[in-house]
Amino acid sequence: MATSPDVTPLSELALLFLRLGATAFGGPAAHIALMRTEVVEKRGWLTDHQFLDMLGAVNLIPGPNSTELAMHLGRSRRGWPGLVVAGACFILPAAVLVVIIAWLYVAYGKMPQTAAALYGIKPVVLAVIAQALITLARKAVKSTLLAVCGALSATAALLDVNALLILLVAGCVPLAWRWLASLKKNSSASAAGLPGIALFLSAGPAPAIGAAFSLGALFLFFLKAGAVLFGSGYVLVAFLRDDLVQRWHWLTESQLLDAVAVGQVTPGPLFTTATFIGYLLGGLPGAMVATVGIFLPGFVFVAASAPLVPRMRRSRLCAAFLDGVNVASLGLMVAVVAQLARSAVTDFLTLMVAVSSLAVLQFAKRVNIVWLLAAGVAIGLAKAFAAGNWVF
Repeated sequence: MATSPDVTPLSELALLFLRLGATAFGGPAAHIALMRTEVVEKRGWLTDHQFLDMLGAVNLIPGPNSTELAMHLGRSRRGWPGLVVAGACFILPAAVLVVIIAWLYVAYGKMPQTAAALYGIKPVVLAVIAQALITLARKAVKSTLLAVCGALSATAALLDVNALLILLVAGCVPLAWRWLASLKKNSSASAAGLPGIALFLSAGPAPAIGAAFSLGALFLFFLKAGAVLFGSGYVLVAFLRDDLVQRWHWLTESQLLDAVAVGQVTPGPLFTTATFIGYLLGGLPGAMVATVGIFLPGFVFVAASAPLVPRMRRSRLCAAFLDGVNVASLGLMVAVVAQLARSAVTDFLTLMVAVSSLAVLQFAKRVNIVWLLAAGVAIGLAKAFAAGNWVF
């Protein structure tokens, strides 16, 4: 059982999430897996059920899922100060690193060589996500109905069905099942206990501010992006292209692709793509404005929704809805693993890296994942050097 929220010093929270923000490669699914390792397995701050409830909650609000999960975890340990410290410290290392890369990009016109390192990192990240999925599924799949919901959610995600629709349907199925069961037990039961869930947010048309750039317009654009985008940082790409490239012509297609690549190859939140774009458009002030704009809504949404999660779990009907959302969240992670596997496992060596990493994670529970990532980098660099492809 998780301990009370006043037992963890803010300094410990800061150090943990600074380290995660500096080492958590691989996107939201990998971040979630790493956080679970730290707060459930290593520290015992939460049970897997409590962790899953928080994961389900962040999937139902706009913004970057893994960053918002960090905020939830911080709040569970030290209330509102913990929320701010955990979220800010998870964002900060990636934002600083992205600013450095953006400076190099502007100064030299190209990005640092990363392909060799990514070759070895990707299969390790794949194993980290798979190990977390295996462990969480044992706790989340409590019945045949939930197993079916999870499998169908993964299938729907692979077919590009809207993630929010998947979560809502998966939550409503066990909720309806439990409600009908309660009606059979008590004919006087009513539907008054069904939870009302207001989740619709619309981006609406982009404001007609033309191609003229200003820091204020940049802040408002990324504030809107952070307030309306559901899911992971990958959803951000289409949003950026529509306005920044096609509508306002602030960026070229090539610059957008480079910005997305930086968000993928750096640790921490993928939404730091905004930091890179902000630097390209407005230097260091632009980077700061864009970063604050895109992450600020997440702090607000988590602060507003966090008190509701334990209340939902105490209600039988709401708990059924949350159970469905939890297995759907794992289904979405399964789809991420399938998609990542196509680019991560490209030959026999990457297959062996993925399999051996999963074996280590399964049987050596206390292994530090940073060492696995470092080993992946070393393997990638060694292969590139042996092939004569290393560029100094």
